[in-house]
Amino acid sequence: MQPRIPRQSAQEQDCRRPDTPADGARLSDELAAVVSGARRRALRDGDRQIDTAHLLHSLLEHDPAVYAVFGEGPQIARLLGYLVQRSIGYGLRWQGAVEDSGAVPVVLHGEGFSPLAASAMEHACGRAARRGDTQARGVDLLAEIVVDPQARAVEVLGRAGIDAAGVRARIDGHRDEYVGDGETSR
Repeated sequence: MQPRIPRQSAQEQDCRRPDTPADGARLSDELAAVVSGARRRALRDGDRQIDTAHLLHSLLEHDPAVYAVFGEGPQIARLLGYLVQRSIGYGLRWQGAVEDSGAVPVVLHGEGFSPLAASAMEHACGRAARRGDTQARGVDLLAEIVVDPQARAVEVLGRAGIDAAGVRARIDGHRDEYVGDGETSR
């Protein structure tokens, strides 16, 4: 039986930065670990593709700068609770369905990613390149996964009482602290 999500390359398993086709930017070590974690989570959950909720969960797990965007308090605990519940019930309706709102152009070379997740990865690399960085960071990816209101990550944030637009504004407003560039990239 063929795995539904392509296996990790040896480079990704070592958490080295895999090359990305977008803008010549590459992934930071933290973001490479995020992608690896999201891929493992998708496989374990029996999902067809890595989606934005997998990426959000892995970002919170692997990147302290992303965690800092949300701060302390009951909302982050509720968010983590919803993300954990995904594999035991919440989110099961997503299995077998592709995450694609049609609001963003489909990225064809995002192998193993939902169209929205692939687009977010590509835009995160573009965001890093525009700020002059050769490596996309976790906060770059977070800023891009909260753009589309149809993204699964945005749905999970909403259920946890967190406004996705507010998350993006917080990132853009604290660009030096979070390594963001303050630009709207989409």
